[in-house]
Amino acid sequence: MSNTATTIAAPPKPQASYVQALSILGMLYFMMGFVTWVNGTLIPFLRIACELNISEALLVTFAFYLAYFFLSIPSSFIIKKTGFKNGMALSLVVMAAGSLVFIPAANSRSFGLFLTGLFIQGGGLSLLQTASNPYVSIIGPMESAAKRISIMGICNKIAGAISPLILASIVLKNATELEAKIVAATDPVQKAALLDSLASRVIVPYIVIAIVLVLLAVIISRSSLPEIDTDGKTEETDGKPVSDNRTSIFQYPYLLLGTLCIFMYVGVEVMAGDVIGTYGSAMGMGLDKTKYFTTFTLLAMLVGYIIGIVAIPKYLSQDMSLRVSAILGIVFTVCAFFTTGYTAVTFIALLGLANALMWPAIWPLAIDKLGGFTKLGSAFLVMGIVGGGVLPQIYAGLYDKESFLHVEGMDFQRAFLYCMVPCYVYILYYALAGHKVGKR
Repeated sequence: MSNTATTIAAPPKPQASYVQALSILGMLYFMMGFVTWVNGTLIPFLRIACELNISEALLVTFAFYLAYFFLSIPSSFIIKKTGFKNGMALSLVVMAAGSLVFIPAANSRSFGLFLTGLFIQGGGLSLLQTASNPYVSIIGPMESAAKRISIMGICNKIAGAISPLILASIVLKNATELEAKIVAATDPVQKAALLDSLASRVIVPYIVIAIVLVLLAVIISRSSLPEIDTDGKTEETDGKPVSDNRTSIFQYPYLLLGTLCIFMYVGVEVMAGDVIGTYGSAMGMGLDKTKYFTTFTLLAMLVGYIIGIVAIPKYLSQDMSLRVSAILGIVFTVCAFFTTGYTAVTFIALLGLANALMWPAIWPLAIDKLGGFTKLGSAFLVMGIVGGGVLPQIYAGLYDKESFLHVEGMDFQRAFLYCMVPCYVYILYYALAGHKVGKR
């Protein structure tokens, strides 16, 4: 975390209340990870059920993350009206509504409705991110905020690791055999019946997800989570009040560079987690195997979080951890390009390890010393999450012959290399110099 401290005029909370608050927040981050990373399974599922090409299938991530770009700043105004606790409860209800849209989407096999449900889910998550990220930082002492963020990250990635396993075991059961039957079907009625049967598999899981989200919303709204007033807080740096005569958020270049860094980071994170399955499929691996690949990436991220808890700041500073992460990202991407089969897939999964410490490092470097612009600066950073939707589209477009982005002679491995390496190079730049630009 940065050396920016937050002084809040509120009485200290009892230890039991503090532990209860962390437990509730842990559940929130678990559900956040579950809903987000299940998209890795939805991509191959919808590609079959809705008869899509790879570019169309990757609109799953585009629709989901586009909501962050459009709704992050409005979410900050909603939180100001509702408060943190009610804002988090409301976000879960919105996510549940998005999950229920999957019912008519599956019944009609409408890809447009699926994308609508995903956008609504992304909107709920945008609201939840806007409320939960600062709340985790200020619910306890600032000197232990990094530990709390890491714990929340572990909850998030554990859910991310198991959610593809659960959904894949339901919606992609015997997927390779079923896909072969669909391809071989010559009777349109028989083919439609097979596709309808496949699409219907998603209904029950998303009804369950919606129920769990609503129950959690009720628990939070009735919980004793303390409401923290940040409007009257005093921003301090190294124990001294922040003094800065800048009058616009755009006068903080290191924040703007950090927003682009978040864009790049989330892009490579989603590529490593959601695209790994399609990467394996392009190498000729069957769906019965590739449907579990996202879990491997998330497990690698989990290892990275644990390393961060141990190493930062005792052995590694935040900017140094970001440098090491970016370099590892470049190395693993290049290794994936020069290898094939399960070796290449393993290097892509290891990108989860390289990506794990990027969010905890970029975020505090970007909002350091923003003073009264901290809330708006945080909303800017959340907007950068849209990179998770944009980069996979660029990747697919580069080698998809039907895309206007297609480059002649480009294959999926070269497209992956060309998308990932520039992002990691920029992240390395931010770790070395970008986070210092315009900082006083």
